[in-house]
Amino acid sequence: MSAKPVKPRDFHQLPFWWNIVFNCIAGGFALLCIFPFLFVVLLSFTDEGMLARDGYQLIPAKWSAEAYKYVFGTGDTLLRSYGVTMAVTVTGTLLSLLLISLYAYAISCKSFKYRHFFAFFAFFTMLFNGGLVPTYMIVTQLLGLKDSIWALVLPLAMNAFYIMILRTFYTTSVPGALIESATIDGAGEFRTFLSIVLPLSLPGLATIGLFSTLGYWNDWFNALLYIDNPKLVPLQSMLMRIETSMQFILQNSQNSSLSLEALRSMPQDTSRMAMVVLATGPIIFAYPFFQRYFIQGLIVGAVKE
Repeated sequence: MSAKPVKPRDFHQLPFWWNIVFNCIAGGFALLCIFPFLFVVLLSFTDEGMLARDGYQLIPAKWSAEAYKYVFGTGDTLLRSYGVTMAVTVTGTLLSLLLISLYAYAISCKSFKYRHFFAFFAFFTMLFNGGLVPTYMIVTQLLGLKDSIWALVLPLAMNAFYIMILRTFYTTSVPGALIESATIDGAGEFRTFLSIVLPLSLPGLATIGLFSTLGYWNDWFNALLYIDNPKLVPLQSMLMRIETSMQFILQNSQNSSLSLEALRSMPQDTSRMAMVVLATGPIIFAYPFFQRYFIQGLIVGAVKE
């Protein structure tokens, strides 16, 4: 007498209370991830005197927007810095995706004769680089990008690590049979890349795009090196200068013309929290745009015919 086959139990057939438990666990984990940022937002609206007296509290005893008034007290400088950062981020991300995707596709093609050489050329830069002084000389003297918006874009346009990630994605997720069939049908390399490779590589491109976006948005070091024009200072560098000037005033309070009461009321700690909110808030909206491509990337190759 043969035993009856046991049917696998469907997840949707679990008891109702198990769904509640799983949802509570997922909700608690999501709350743990978002709570630090929400706490920083609450601290940025806390009165500086209450923060110094009572310390960090989840519900402030006294609300205040003095930190944001102090940060925005620079006039239109902060808004201009936002504009510079957005322009650099959008331009740099698009340029990075263009260069990195083309380079990665070239070294992933088996028909490309010199793909091993260029793959090693990119990998070698991950291990050794020319250093800060030669880079500064190339950017300022050879390319003449001092006080130029391109000084904030070009140094971060190519990344060898991103090239290796995208090359691996091309190799594992783009079937070689599709490329061969396109070649047989008479499609050139650019037609094959645009019509076949790019549509299948959206999850990988979204990953590299998100990394590049974060890199450009959070970059302040290149502005410190190459930008002296106050109209071209990006957001992160501007916030750093505000913080530095505040520290200078507080450390030299004895020689300052400001009154002692004005120095005490200066929102030192809350302004830091406000700067974090101003620098982090806009970039958070980039995650929902890339999220659907990440979900597609999780199921790539999951179904076999």
